Amino acid sequence: MASLDEGGEGASLAAQPERAIRRIALGVSYVGTAYKGWQSQPGGGTVQDVLESALKAFAVRPLKVLCAGRTDAGVHGINQVVHLDTDLHREPFSWVRGTNTFLPPDISVQWAAEVPANFHARNSAIGRRYVYVLLESAVRPALESGRVGWVFRPLDQAAMERAAAHLLGEHDFSSFRSSMCQSPTPVKTLREIRIRRCGPPGAPTAYWRFDFEGQAFLHHMIRNIMGCLIMVGTGVQRPDWVRDVREARDRKVAAPTFSPDGLYFLGPRYAPAFALPEQVPGMDWLPS
Repeated sequence: MASLDEGGEGASLAAQPERAIRRIALGVSYVGTAYKGWQSQPGGGTVQDVLESALKAFAVRPLKVLCAGRTDAGVHGINQVVHLDTDLHREPFSWVRGTNTFLPPDISVQWAAEVPANFHARNSAIGRRYVYVLLESAVRPALESGRVGWVFRPLDQAAMERAAAHLLGEHDFSSFRSSMCQSPTPVKTLREIRIRRCGPPGAPTAYWRFDFEGQAFLHHMIRNIMGCLIMVGTGVQRPDWVRDVREARDRKVAAPTFSPDGLYFLGPRYAPAFALPEQVPGMDWLPS
């Protein structure tokens, strides 16, 4: 009979070494059209619900994830970052391929990495990036339905850039904040807004790309800013009106919340020490 020292069946459980808890980060891409947003809900139907279900099937145990930035219903994610804690040891490629086996075609894990215990998908982020893709066309989109916003009037780039300049820096963004926002403060810092018309100059139709980068964003903040920029771009309001909206700190004075269809969460930025990917193939799919 094997002795306790030989590790036989009679070995004490207390004598067995504990399995180390690892923190794993995943980069996730998804088309948000079919989902009720990122955050898990009792009735299901969210990206988080589907991802956690796939992780459970792969790991054969429940796994909870925490994301870098929650997205609304209809909003897409290109490099959403999540982390999870587990005692399961798998190579990074196994987390990617194994989880994707159980995911639908519109959600895909792009990369995986083991990270230090002090890494936190949300709290470690030092910046977040979004892109809004807008189609300027007399006719509504078909193939791009659900993946671009749409405006049928021509847009004035210079006017929108003058309007956007009023939003750069640290401001109280109460005028661009949803009533459902849970942020403890409406004061945020917008580091960059870039506006580009993609396509031949003078063409009757064009895609527009609006890039936003900041430390953090309020609920519906970008979609509310987009509504205001489009009102300026189509000549309904003057560029300085956006400054007046900002200073009013009143949601009622701003434009209606714009469509979620063309909004993409490009992902967070982290300190270089974490060495996590900031570029994934889906970013090359966007107009530039």
